[in-house]
Amino acid sequence: MGHKTRKDVIHSFQVNFFAMGLLNTFPWDSLDKELTTSETSDIIMDILQKTCLHPICLKNPPSLKYRRRFLTELIKRHEMIAAEPLDELYEALGKLMCAQEEDVCYKTYFLPTGDAVSLAENVALIAQGTTGLVTWEAALYLAEWALENTHIFKSKTVLELGSGIGLTGIVVCRSSSPTKYIFSDCHQTVLQRLKDNITNCLTNSDSNSASVSVEELHWENVSDEQLQRIQANTIIAADVVYDPDIIACLVKLLSRLLNCKVQENHPEVYIASTVRNPQTYDCFKEELERAGLRHVIMKDSVAQVFPYNRASTIEMIKIYV
Repeated sequence: MGHKTRKDVIHSFQVNFFAMGLLNTFPWDSLDKELTTSETSDIIMDILQKTCLHPICLKNPPSLKYRRRFLTELIKRHEMIAAEPLDELYEALGKLMCAQEEDVCYKTYFLPTGDAVSLAENVALIAQGTTGLVTWEAALYLAEWALENTHIFKSKTVLELGSGIGLTGIVVCRSSSPTKYIFSDCHQTVLQRLKDNITNCLTNSDSNSASVSVEELHWENVSDEQLQRIQANTIIAADVVYDPDIIACLVKLLSRLLNCKVQENHPEVYIASTVRNPQTYDCFKEELERAGLRHVIMKDSVAQVFPYNRASTIEMIKIYV
């Protein structure tokens, strides 16, 4: 099994499975020829117990299609190595072959504490006219950054723009002790899913003492009264710079928020973006400059906690007046 322990390999399978990671990123090679046939069967049995048969999977399962593909691959690997079939693998796959696919599946992310955050997501990437029903890379990156910078959120009122289905905010509430956390979005279906995920992940969490609310926030027509009521010290957003048409109203809102002093201080604003289109991202930075807002790129390296592809460029900036 090389330098990886059996426990590491099983954990890696579990973490990737629950986050619905690409199958080619799993450590299949660790089920290698150095092991006896019975050792391999034992490990594959353990992997089955920690994935498809785990209580989290029974309550908050990844998509049916994904579980079928995962089990098919697990069976294929087992058949390549072991002579005796494992009945449990075929039974588990048989059950999935009879099941009906749902529109909603769950991705579960494990925090460094071992706590699990299970989020309901849409099986389709674009559903009901929005891309807000899935978790994007910059949200995972921002959540990881928050885990390393809990002091920025501790005892603060935090406003998140474009919360989507809620991963970043749920991680901040579970790890950083904000006084108040305001999730916000503008699409009705996203807001409903967001509320469901908050109920699922925060209401029963002992560590969560933050007061949590969800605001319907349309960037182009937020009232002064709404901003005064929010009174945020810290503002964060992930993957909100993807559409040239909304950059102007986003920057205008950021400018208003930054000039809304709370106890004589300007709020702190942090935005994480996956740079898919450099022109759009440059346009955002130019618009900030035109509005008299400065920014600095946060260059600290952030430890990867969640399984996702970091090959794409993710940039984090702090914006200030």
